Amino acid sequence: MHPDDGVERPTLASVAALAQVSKQTVSNVLNAPHLVSGATLDRVRAVIDEVGYRPLRAAQQMRSHRSQLIAMRIEPVREAFGGSVLDQFLHALTRSAEESGQRLVLFTADDAEAEVGAYDELVASFAVDAFVLTGTSHGDPRTAWLRRRRLPVASFGRPWDDPDGRSWVDVDGAAGTRAAVEHLVAQGHTRIAWLGWPAGSGTGDDRRAGWVDAMSSAGLPVAGLEAGLPDDLAVAQATALGLLAARGVTALVCASDSLALGALGAVQELGRRPGRDVAVVGFDDSPVAAALGLTSVAQPVVAAAAACIELLRGQLDPGPPGSPAADQPVLLPPRLVVRASSQRGDDAAPSAASLPFPPSGTH
Repeated sequence: MHPDDGVERPTLASVAALAQVSKQTVSNVLNAPHLVSGATLDRVRAVIDEVGYRPLRAAQQMRSHRSQLIAMRIEPVREAFGGSVLDQFLHALTRSAEESGQRLVLFTADDAEAEVGAYDELVASFAVDAFVLTGTSHGDPRTAWLRRRRLPVASFGRPWDDPDGRSWVDVDGAAGTRAAVEHLVAQGHTRIAWLGWPAGSGTGDDRRAGWVDAMSSAGLPVAGLEAGLPDDLAVAQATALGLLAARGVTALVCASDSLALGALGAVQELGRRPGRDVAVVGFDDSPVAAALGLTSVAQPVVAAAAACIELLRGQLDPGPPGSPAADQPVLLPPRLVVRASSQRGDDAAPSAASLPFPPSGTH
């Protein structure tokens, strides 16, 4: 319905009349759909679509005293494949925010300190309502700054310095690597190495803990079977080569797909067959992992984004006194996606020659 076609523009009241609900119910469908039952939600949305109703954003902002804006920093471009997870998260977060009647404001900063420096301008100049954080780490200054100013915040990642922290959504990395080890033990592996990041990375330490726990439960040794290294394919290939040649390792569980791809390069260099001779498991289930048949742990990124928006909504529109806390943390289970790189079978894995990895030192 176009304003120039001679037909009266649809209003909140006309939508309510057509859908046979109150104006408040239509407002809830637009601004707080979690308060509306499924059947009513579908009926009102169908009427909105049919008549082409579009609420006046400026009027909404004046009534609510909110900008309906959520700010998030875009991480610097990464060479590692893990950046694809944040790309997926950003897309899913944008969709979830739009479904809640909100919009994202994206900005850049070189590090967490610079990000904090940008917050004042975002609040003062754009009246940003809330913030989403990613890339949480030990000593993270961002959450404390936002809490002191009572600004709604949700983080994709745990506040590693505060085990009792709230308003975060994370993926259970330990559960993912535990599932990977259990899968490899079921394949008959007993020398399962860990390729992870240097100690002190909250996410990396969490993923390593799952490997340690599963190895202990299976009665398998861990001493001398782990390495902490940067998320670099060439370094991972050299490190994996040493573990395979000197430690009798037959399987490697990795903290990322980048490290796992380096491990596959080492398997190729030794002339062994991925899956049949040496199993490799990554983490993040990147598109590259799918293309190369790499077993990997997939994160529920879409669910994480939706949970972040739900946390913010609970803080922006808290329920009546006595309602459940709106900032309860959310820990989501990952999923092990099994492919050829970890399956022992005559037809389970491609030959080493088919994997596109040059010998070590030629990167």
